[in-house]
Amino acid sequence: MNEGHLKPPSLYYTSHPGNGPPAVLIHGASTYALDLPGHGRSEGAGQESIEAYAADVVAFLDELAIERAVLIGHSMGGAIAQMIALSHPDRVDRLVLLATAARLRVAPAILEGIRTNFEETVRLISQWAWGPGADPLWVERGREMMEACGPQVLYGDFLACDRFDIRDQVAAIACPTLVLVGSEDRMTPPRFGRWLAEQIPQGEFALIDGAGHMLALERPQAVVNRVAAFLAQA
Repeated sequence: MNEGHLKPPSLYYTSHPGNGPPAVLIHGASTYALDLPGHGRSEGAGQESIEAYAADVVAFLDELAIERAVLIGHSMGGAIAQMIALSHPDRVDRLVLLATAARLRVAPAILEGIRTNFEETVRLISQWAWGPGADPLWVERGREMMEACGPQVLYGDFLACDRFDIRDQVAAIACPTLVLVGSEDRMTPPRFGRWLAEQIPQGEFALIDGAGHMLALERPQAVVNRVAAFLAQA
């Protein structure tokens, strides 16, 4: 595994050797893979729109001279990946979209709560984010990571999600796309993922049984197996 920073802005990332087109992992609100601005070990401030985050990821691809990549996005990261597939289709080999949708509406009470009662709202989000069989240690770690982002970044992330609505555009996504959703996901229920996959001409839908919104952590082997099979279809 290699680690690095990019400037400007300084974005933290890790890299692993592999075959085929590079795969770029894009995290959701408050969690980390490629650390988006204001998250994890990356510098800068968070954004308040999916378009702005998409521009950051495209700049990341440019900086590393990655002409074409597989984009794997979770939740907000899935929205970012969809946006890049629409705005820069030549840069996307295929998409893997986990626990996401073409619209990511956020309850007004959550947005208000992040500003007025941050810790309690983070605790509420954490309760909704995991399936009933999730490891309590992971649930607690997720809550800690969310709190570490702070109210300003977390508010910006959820505001970006709430503003995201490309239901009238997703049929223009031209690349092969796998949509994965946990059967117990209360934040992006399966019906939204199924609809998304049906709108994309080369879309596939898969349900991860027993998983909640954090399906890659709750059912890692099932997710890895399904993604590997999808990527092997080349």
